[in-house]
Amino acid sequence: MSKIKVLIAVIALLFFVTACAADDDGITDITFLNYSSNGGQEATLEAMVDAFEVQNPDINVTVETLGYVDYFTQLAIRVAGGQAPDVFELNIENFRAYADKGAIAEIDTTTIDISEINATTLTAFQIDGDQYGLPTKFSNVVLIYNKDLFDQAEVAYPTSTWTWADELAAAEAIRALGDDIYGVFRPIQTWEFYKTVAQNGGSMMNAAQSAFTLNSAQNVQALTMMIDRVNGTNVTPTVEQLGGMGDWDLFLAGRLGMIVTGIWAFSTFTEQADFEWDIEVEPGISQKATHFFSDAVVVSDDSDEKEAATQFAAFLSGSEEAALLRANANWDLPVALTDSVVTAYKAVTPPANKDAVFESLNYLVMPPSLERFGEVADDLQLYLARAISGELTAQQALDQAQAFIENKYN
Repeated sequence: MSKIKVLIAVIALLFFVTACAADDDGITDITFLNYSSNGGQEATLEAMVDAFEVQNPDINVTVETLGYVDYFTQLAIRVAGGQAPDVFELNIENFRAYADKGAIAEIDTTTIDISEINATTLTAFQIDGDQYGLPTKFSNVVLIYNKDLFDQAEVAYPTSTWTWADELAAAEAIRALGDDIYGVFRPIQTWEFYKTVAQNGGSMMNAAQSAFTLNSAQNVQALTMMIDRVNGTNVTPTVEQLGGMGDWDLFLAGRLGMIVTGIWAFSTFTEQADFEWDIEVEPGISQKATHFFSDAVVVSDDSDEKEAATQFAAFLSGSEEAALLRANANWDLPVALTDSVVTAYKAVTPPANKDAVFESLNYLVMPPSLERFGEVADDLQLYLARAISGELTAQQALDQAQAFIENKYN
């Protein structure tokens, strides 16, 4: 090699080393993909990231927010292509599928502070006792009611001791206020079905989750009651009576006395309702049961920055700073339920009776923990729809659903 070539090689090497040194500023860059801040909470998430970066000046977080409709399609493409973000958000319905495919890393909880995180939410994102996700927020379902319609119907407001019978009596009184006014709305679909049958002492599967029990006597009775609200007493509108309106739209129009829905509705109802409203624990049939939903942040198994990613995930999940920001924004319920966070959450009204949110935590139920539960839900929905239409009785629908689903999934 000539002296000129050697000199050129040395200069090139020095340039490369200098460039690398210039880029190595001691900052670790991580990426975070989420959906839940989309549509109104982007600024809250930005404030959380800012707070984290102040405490961790050596970590820079780049946030990308997608709408829920596109999120899981885009996430699946990125994970399959080896382009997963360092940290990403999963709901409880999709968590197990990503864990089973090895897409997320186990989180070493001995290196982070999880002392303030609600135990129920932590357990929801464990596999065989190991932590694979850190919950950030959770939601349950409550009975939200229009106080003005209750006053017009001269009906006492709901209490935490109400049953379906009490709810029906109030719904019928409100229905009598006008042809286009309805008493109560619960959707008749799989996600509502598994909770309602639990309220009647039933379940979709046995305790070991080794066999389906769709057509049990308790389940048939519960479905019959659900359908009667639509086709019998008509305190719940039919599809035709809704005329393209959604259940939230009907409530906000002042034409619905009660709606059973999630606490994520609070901010929308606060902004858009022009009447007084409040909440209560959802009535049960023979016992109480209410939905449990939760979102978690997970660390990609392919991440080159797992330590920094875990620190960020732990901040979003368990820090009081992030929890207070979430509580003050009325963005579901933080999982770090310190006294300050609970006080801040209750201070944001309406609703006034936020104690009902916490009381409802005593009655949480979750769907069967099946990787293919989404498919089961779709199949069951076909039979529920035939029962709603009157093509099948509740007994016939659940008998046929039991036979089909048992044969397909067992």
